Amino acid sequence: MSRAARLDLRSFQKELASRLASKTAAQVESSRLGIACGERRWLIRLAEAGEVIAVPPIVPVPLTKPWFLGLANIRGNLYSVIDFPAFQGEGKVAGGSLARLILLSSRGGESVGIVVERVLGLRNLAQFTAEEIDGGAPSWQVAGWRDAEGASWREIDLGLFARDPAFLQVGV
Repeated sequence: MSRAARLDLRSFQKELASRLASKTAAQVESSRLGIACGERRWLIRLAEAGEVIAVPPIVPVPLTKPWFLGLANIRGNLYSVIDFPAFQGEGKVAGGSLARLILLSSRGGESVGIVVERVLGLRNLAQFTAEEIDGGAPSWQVAGWRDAEGASWREIDLGLFARDPAFLQVGV
């Protein structure tokens, strides 16, 4: 193979790698993790959900609000565990085999996880239609969506959720 052909092949490979990387980044940006709690459907940015695991043993903490389930030791790190539906006043998660703990990506040093009834998998925003969320929604509900079947979904900003004043007051 001639030197010119090798250079063209090399530049083609670089361009292809760059296009694939940008496509992947765009796909990741439009992908959300779908979760369900009761009849409500929620979407979370993949970058904000650090990990999804089965609910580990949780040690209760006295004199805390009912939605604060306690602390869990996950690979040697203590995480505050929140019952997401109970936080919203919708009753406790039915601790079934589908319940999962979503650990927040800890960019700000938070070690927090939220328990949800079930994880619905990845969803692509291209398959949703934007809709208005009511003005009384908490600041951490950042967008509303409707899927092809007509179901309503709310997008959560977990960073805003972890800084919400109601969330920060776990003591009774």
